[in-house]
Amino acid sequence: MRSPRPRRRISRSPTPRISSPEEESAMAKQLEDVTTDHDYDGIKEFDNPLPAWWLWTFAISTVVAVLYWMGYHSLPAKSSFEEHTIALEEHMKKLAANSVSEEELIAVQGDAETIAAGREVFVANCKSCHGDSGGGGIGANLTDKYWLHGSGPKEIWTTIAMGVAEKGMPAWRPVLGDTKVKQVYAFIHTLRDTNVAGGKQAEGVDAQGNAP
Repeated sequence: MRSPRPRRRISRSPTPRISSPEEESAMAKQLEDVTTDHDYDGIKEFDNPLPAWWLWTFAISTVVAVLYWMGYHSLPAKSSFEEHTIALEEHMKKLAANSVSEEELIAVQGDAETIAAGREVFVANCKSCHGDSGGGGIGANLTDKYWLHGSGPKEIWTTIAMGVAEKGMPAWRPVLGDTKVKQVYAFIHTLRDTNVAGGKQAEGVDAQGNAP
């Protein structure tokens, strides 16, 4: 004889409790306290405080931005455009220096024909700033042993070729070409240590780095 099967209990969900009008009013009041006045198609926005990390990040970013703005406009620093211009000038000077070898420049230092041609180019283009004899004026004195932008052959050639913008000296390479720049270099080399009378006060350093 079979034992009777156990009956399964059927769970019944509890009868939903109907809130009283007072409870609904209290819940509505509580909801109003934690939400904003913004209502989008019945969806209300909670009035939650912003996270502390977000507030600190915002405050620090604001302070840094103000300090950066004040520093950028008040401190004596170069602008990004000026820095780019200086970097470009340095790059162009390196390219110019690499376009001629030191051996080529040394070779023309004693060439009388090149020196004579350089004298003519110098008088036509350079004497208004450096004087007829190279003693200086608006430009530097070329007859002493001190140099503002380097005393080596390639340094002098580069100064002539690329100019010195901050001193008002133009770049002569685009105007004269490499041959005439080399001729001017050869002539200027003959002026070194001649110390003409009435020359401008010496500026810069000598080959050993000593000031006047």
